[in-house]
Amino acid sequence: MRWVTGQPGGVRANLALADLEGADLANRDLRAARLVGARLVKCRLHCTNLAGADLFCVDLYEADITRANLSQTDLRGARLRAADFTEANLRGADLSAGSTAASKAALRPDRDGVHAELRTMVLERVGPATARSARGVCTDMTGTVLRKAVLTEADLSDSILQNADLSGAVLLNANLSNARLNGANLSGATLTGAVFRDADLVGTRLADVDLAQADLAGARMTRPIDAMGSEIQRAIFDHERWIESGGQRGERAELDGADLSRADLRGVNLSAASLRGANLAGVALGGARLMMADLSGANLEEANLIGADLAGANLSYARLEGCDLTAVHLGPAEIRDPSGKSTGRSWAANLMGANLTRAFLTGTCLVQANLSDANLEGADLEGADLAGAKLLRTQLSGTGVRRR
Repeated sequence: MRWVTGQPGGVRANLALADLEGADLANRDLRAARLVGARLVKCRLHCTNLAGADLFCVDLYEADITRANLSQTDLRGARLRAADFTEANLRGADLSAGSTAASKAALRPDRDGVHAELRTMVLERVGPATARSARGVCTDMTGTVLRKAVLTEADLSDSILQNADLSGAVLLNANLSNARLNGANLSGATLTGAVFRDADLVGTRLADVDLAQADLAGARMTRPIDAMGSEIQRAIFDHERWIESGGQRGERAELDGADLSRADLRGVNLSAASLRGANLAGVALGGARLMMADLSGANLEEANLIGADLAGANLSYARLEGCDLTAVHLGPAEIRDPSGKSTGRSWAANLMGANLTRAFLTGTCLVQANLSDANLEGADLEGADLAGAKLLRTQLSGTGVRRR
């Protein structure tokens, strides 16, 4: 471990760009530590004091940060997916987008002798495989556990908080402007003075919260199913009956060209439904079943499909820019006969010509998928399974496995 002198009270740890995957740093005093771009994947930081630490663009994927002190920390552009922040103190933390301009402006050595140009190196290494906003690299907190965490006055603007658990969290005067909270749980959270300007709140759970003193100007809220017309409601209801009865009751949904944008369809079963050219932008489809569904030409931009089953689905020429397909099953679907018995054959998913720029495909199954002519520039493919996939003329330039 390196140490940097010249700080009030003695020395501070310098772990900039260090690879400490799986390290046990629980109960340590790392106040004001420099951890710029460090890789702390699956680290244990339980009850660790990180107050005032520089965690710019740090990778804390699946880390245990329960009851840690992260007050006044710089977490801009950090990767915090699936990390556990239960009861952590993030008061005044900066979790906004990491600014490229700001990093390039700080090229001179800091007073402690460590060159601030490390920030630029980190951003270059992160590259296009991370979500970006107009202000830089977004802080990714997808699936993060923040139960009862203290986020008073924290800056979470532009952050990705899809499917995050913020139940019981304290968000007094927190800034969540333009944050993506699609599918997040804010039940019982304290939101007095919280700012949600232009935030994505589609499918966000808001039970037992008081929004009277929160700023919701321009926020995108869930479109209730009953606001989409009786025909769409009936089509979804009849389709699920058709699936459950093996085709004996109800009927297959024909929703070609339908406007389902910003709908909360988590867990719905639309397997084998026809949704050609449908507008599903910003929709919440986490955990949904869409096996063998026809989504050719559909617009799924910025949609949340985390954990959905799209085995054998047709997504040819679909728009999937910025779509979150983390842990989605896009492998082949098993073909069965009318009695439900396997025929020994399968049907591969079709993503030919699909636009997957900036899409999240972390841990996604793409076995035997047809990705010919697809655009995967800037997509995150960490842990994705591409065994047997067709990649003819697929645009992969700039695509990378994030930090690995």
